[in-house]
Amino acid sequence: MSAPALHLQGVSKHYGPVRAVDRVSLEVRPGELYALLGLNGAGKTTLMRVVLGMVRPSAGTVTVLGRGRGDRSALAAVGYLVESAAAYPELTVRENLELARRLRRLRSPGAVQDAVELFGLTEHADRRARVLSQGNLQRLALARAMLHRPSLLVLDEPVNGLDPAGVVEVRALLGRLAREHGTAVLLSSHLLGEVARVATRVGVLHRGALIDEFGTAALPDRVHRRLELSTRDDARAVRVLAAAGLPARRAAGTVVLEGARATDRPEDVAAALVHGGVPPTALAVVREDLEAHFLRLVGAEHPGERSGDR
Repeated sequence: MSAPALHLQGVSKHYGPVRAVDRVSLEVRPGELYALLGLNGAGKTTLMRVVLGMVRPSAGTVTVLGRGRGDRSALAAVGYLVESAAAYPELTVRENLELARRLRRLRSPGAVQDAVELFGLTEHADRRARVLSQGNLQRLALARAMLHRPSLLVLDEPVNGLDPAGVVEVRALLGRLAREHGTAVLLSSHLLGEVARVATRVGVLHRGALIDEFGTAALPDRVHRRLELSTRDDARAVRVLAAAGLPARRAAGTVVLEGARATDRPEDVAAALVHGGVPPTALAVVREDLEAHFLRLVGAEHPGERSGDR
């Protein structure tokens, strides 16, 4: 197995009494797309700034491409986009990329044109950065981050501001870089649906701590299922089901049952209701959506899951 491109061990960053990052340990291997998932303020950007040597950790170790945090030879092989996209406003798209090429000491002048074409910036190549839309400014920032074909990419909310077509393009590009070039990618997002489409592994960051970690291939097995039904008297239906050993609750205008007994054999639930004189008018097994799954992981309430009798 290849050595990790990024390894964090017990990394913390404190600002006075505030623990922005709290004892985070993780690793990202070549060819892997690792997504940090968390609400705004979870510590994602702070952790990325620690990885890039922009912020000194309060504790723990960071190893980038086999070298210690801040080693310039390692950081030269890292591409990054952290916080908001930025560019020299009076320079054109092409001039911004040419400057980045020279600073990176890339010998191939064709690298700029390749990046322009790769990120769909051809028609904007000779426009000044200050007149670009937010989406095209984001494309420019991503092109600059990937100009030197880095071994490790660190991207904070990489699809921020992009239109749906741009999101799909960036998703495909990151996948291709990982598969074909072995690029390790650490990205952040607060959108589980987007993360599930691009990442191979997910780490859930909440209040600075890594509270969960899983491969996206396992995500369908982690998503909860429930049985939802309606009757002409939901309060009575809950009592009938409880008497039949089927605990139920009312939520958002429906009756909800959880557990394999209900979701695997909904016909038994229907039979109990018919026998109790409150036949169901609607009944369906519902899979938890990705947003609800994420909110459950971080202990937040989903708007459609408030419980209580009416």
